[in-house]
Amino acid sequence: MRIREFQEMIKEIYYHKDKKRGVEKTFFWFVEEVGELAEALRKGDREALEEEFADVIAWLASLANLVDIDLEEAAKKKYPGVCPYCGKKPCECEEK
Repeated sequence: MRIREFQEMIKEIYYHKDKKRGVEKTFFWFVEEVGELAEALRKGDREALEEEFADVIAWLASLANLVDIDLEEAAKKKYPGVCPYCGKKPCECEEK
């Protein structure tokens, strides 16, 4: 599945609820899921990691839908196959 397809699927399922909730509250849910991902990373629980990564990307897609951003296009624009900072593949930046 491409990123755009995933984002559209999330929109079809959740957009009506996300729109009612609004950007701010949806963002808070996203942050909560990032926290749950952090906890799963700390514990090293593979099953929980898979679930939390899925939740984080789903809430990110919901946010992008609310503000009309195509995640796939944004990612391709920012990361065109080389490091966006040093222009190299692999990255040769000192930090990041």
